[in-house]
Parts: sequence; structure tokens; C-alpha cells
Amino acid sequence: MRRGDSSSRRLRLVAAALVACVVPAAATPGTAAEPSPTAVPATPVCEVRDARLTEISGMVATDDGYVVVNDGADDEARRRIFFLDRECSVVRTVSYPSRPRDTEDLAVGDDGTVWVADIGDNGRSRETIGVWKLPPGADRPVLYRMAYPDGPHDAEALLVTGDGRPVVVTKYSATLYVPGAVLRAGATVPLERVGQVRLPASTTSNPFGALGATAVTGAATAPDGRRVVLRTYADAYEFDVADGEVVAALTGGTPRVTALPDEPQGESVTYDRDGRSLLTVSETTSQPPGTTPRVLRYFPAGTVASTAPPATPTPPAGADGSRAARLRDLAAPVAVAGALGLVLVAVALLALGRARRVRSR
Repeated sequence: MRRGDSSSRRLRLVAAALVACVVPAAATPGTAAEPSPTAVPATPVCEVRDARLTEISGMVATDDGYVVVNDGADDEARRRIFFLDRECSVVRTVSYPSRPRDTEDLAVGDDGTVWVADIGDNGRSRETIGVWKLPPGADRPVLYRMAYPDGPHDAEALLVTGDGRPVVVTKYSATLYVPGAVLRAGATVPLERVGQVRLPASTTSNPFGALGATAVTGAATAPDGRRVVLRTYADAYEFDVADGEVVAALTGGTPRVTALPDEPQGESVTYDRDGRSLLTVSETTSQPPGTTPRVLRYFPAGTVASTAPPATPTPPAGADGSRAARLRDLAAPVAVAGALGLVLVAVALLALGRARRVRSR
């Protein structure tokens, strides 16, 4: 979530709150409410004290420490790929050859290539999204562009399969997209919609309430490739992967749920190198001055959350351009109850539209 779009973020949350007042409570389409998992206290690992790193939106663990990126910062000094040691001190930075749009997540391939997901789009105005690939030892990442088949989406989570294929997970509908062809530098490859994740409803405490519990803000693959995890502002959902079939695991598997309660603005998740624990870190720009990001360690829960059969149909491809489809993407497909609800939602969406800023790469 971009620092420059803080007013847009607040308006989104206001819109979601207004919807919650006049429509039935809902999580991702087709899920049933489940008791939240018992929260296991997180163990602090280290603090990130570099003043350039207050908007951390993506993190991966390496043998030597961590790699992190900021959420699309306006300040050039923050637009880097940052390499940290095990004490969270910056030991190296890598610049982009051109300005990234909105970097939101990180992944690391089996060959050690770092993937930067330039996929954020709060205003749903981008014609293309991208991934930057930084092979081991390289001093500049290379950009690969992709385009959705059904209009723009906001996304903050990226997975990379064992055969090197990126999987983009949209933020508010948990829809999965993969490239329809081999990525090529200097070309735009069309994406294909391949499914949707049905996350259980949650009541885990988080700064953004019901909307925060459904917004997918990060993803990671275990070092052995046999598990993947999606996180929201509230919880981590871990899926078992058989035979490298990541999409099948996400669309047909039943996740284990680990509560991540009350993180300031949790947008990052990764597995530690031994695969035994999950590591998270939050953005801190909205926190009191002097607050530093902390890397936290959680041990995944062994409990399994159940999901219910779909209660509503998946929106058709191409429908995202309508106001109704955008509302579904923000707060799940629900019917607005009563004229008052319609007025409140319309006012909130109008304010949100005025707050959006259209930027071109």
C-alpha cells in the first residue's frame, strides 16, 4: 500500500465500514465464519533501524539474512532492493534501471533469483503490471511486463512455482493469475485467470477490521516447495502443495491458520530458511514517530480451518470495470440492503475516486 495513497487507504476503509453497517458480514466469497485460531505470541527477531525502510511491503529470507523492498516510495533513496544481515542491518542495495510503479512483494526462485512484484494498483489504473528479476550476483534487475485479461486489479502477493512461473494473487478477491506465455524482457505477456482462493472468515484482531481480515497482502513458498502461505492483515493461511501444483493447492486445499494479531500494517511474510517458522514485518509510516519495523517469528499452527461450498458465483471475467464489480473486489459480493446503504456507499466511492492518482510508468 503506497505511502502517497494514505488518504485513498483511509477512504477505502471508510467505504468498507459503511458497507459493513448495511450489508451482511462476509469474508471472501463462499467462506463460512470460523473461530479464530488461538494466537501464539510472536518472537521478535530483529529491528530494522534504517530510516529508508519504513514502508516494507515484501521480504524473503536468505542464507545470510533478508531481502526487503518498500511499497512504491516517492523518495528515490527508498526505491531500492535492500539486502540485510541477520541483525537487520543494510549491507547492500540494488537500484532499478527505471522507476518502479508500486512494488508490493518479494519471492525467491529455486536458483536464488529474487523476484520483485511491481503489481500494486490502488486506483486500478494500470495497463500493465510487472515483475523484476534479479539473478544471483547481478547488479540490476530486469523488468518483465504482464497484462490482465479482464481489466486492472490491485494485488500485493506473489508466488513463484518450482518451474519459475509467477502466480499473482489479487488483494481483495484472492483471484489467481499466471502468465499465458514465457516472460520476455521488453514485451508484455498476457495473464490468464486460473482460479480463486476461498479463505475462511476470521475474527482475529487487526487494525483494519473485517476488511483487513480478507485482504491478501503477501505470500511465500517454503524452501522445500511443499507448502505455500498467504497472509492478510490478520492471519497466515498455509496450504500443502503436492507435486509442485501451487494453483491446485490454493484453489482446492484446506489451509492451516496462524493468527497474526494486531501487527501495525502487516504486508510481508516469508519462511525462514529452515522452513520451520514464518517471518513477518510491517510498514510503520502510520505509527508514532520513532517506531521501527520489527521482524517477527511465528510457528505455524497445526489446526486446520474448514471452508464451506461457494455461496455466490465468481464474477465473470471482464466485469471488473463496473462500480458493482469493484465493490465486490473490495468487500466480497454482497447485496446492499436499503436506500440508506446505497447512498452511503456511493458517497464513499465518489470520495475514493477523487483521491485516486493516475500514474504512468
